[in-house]
Amino acid sequence: MRRFFKALWRVITFPFVLVFNVLAFPFRMTRTAYRFLNAEIEEDNPLLDKLSALATEAEARASLWDHIEVLRTHLLRMLIGLGLGVGVSFYFTIPLMEFLADPVGGLGKLQAIKVTEEISVYMRVALASGIAIMLPYLVFELWLFAAPGLKPRERKFGLAGIPLAFILFTAGMAFTYFILLPTALPFLEGFTSIQEFWTANDYFGFVTGLMIWIGLFFEFPLAVYILTSMGFIQPQILAGQWRLAIVIIAIIAAAVTPTIDPVTMGLTMLPMIMLYFAGIGLSRVAHAGRRRRADQVNETEAGLG
Repeated sequence: MRRFFKALWRVITFPFVLVFNVLAFPFRMTRTAYRFLNAEIEEDNPLLDKLSALATEAEARASLWDHIEVLRTHLLRMLIGLGLGVGVSFYFTIPLMEFLADPVGGLGKLQAIKVTEEISVYMRVALASGIAIMLPYLVFELWLFAAPGLKPRERKFGLAGIPLAFILFTAGMAFTYFILLPTALPFLEGFTSIQEFWTANDYFGFVTGLMIWIGLFFEFPLAVYILTSMGFIQPQILAGQWRLAIVIIAIIAAAVTPTIDPVTMGLTMLPMIMLYFAGIGLSRVAHAGRRRRADQVNETEAGLG
């Protein structure tokens, strides 16, 4: 009889419990997120000490494999998220292809010379669109993997940088489409008197590849700021190696741009160089803030002592 009344009580109170859990869910998630963002890390060993421990301590090696397993989980979720983004982009891939083909007069100006070229181009554009759509989630998964090893302030900086990363990536893609392509394509098309018959695979491979890479390059100042705030990068090193950085940027620009003309390469290098020096400025700001916080901590400890 007691079991009967307990079961009856659960049936009667189930709707109320369900409503309570639904209403309390946002507050519980907020409390969990607050604790996670403000939790102090248990250890603060230098990176070199951790690397040397891998060769001498079995426990450190076991911990490394645990981290690799966690990373595998995050990468799997990123892959699933990317697949969902590509699936969503299927609904507007054709209009997006028409939009991307506007600089050459539309899709009708492009040709497909292989049997599978149309579906290949379709999937290429859908993949690029899926990356752009799911970029905040992809960056969030990377942050979620690194967050347990960061200090509370570093976690908050990294989390705040996710929407900024999406904005910068979108700005890089817009720069490529609205500034770089209208300048580079007329030069490539009118370089000689040879009749142009661009294939869809070559054109969309050129456009999507350039947009993705330039979008990623636009993330450089934000990445430098966050890494400097964490103490991994010094602005003096970035400023002192600017000549080497320009050489590396030229090599990257030559690898990214599928053509060898100086106009396209120069237009690709220009924003990258500007972003590098912008990164130096942001690194100085982050380094100054980090020094102020260190001085405040030292003064506090001296006062307590």
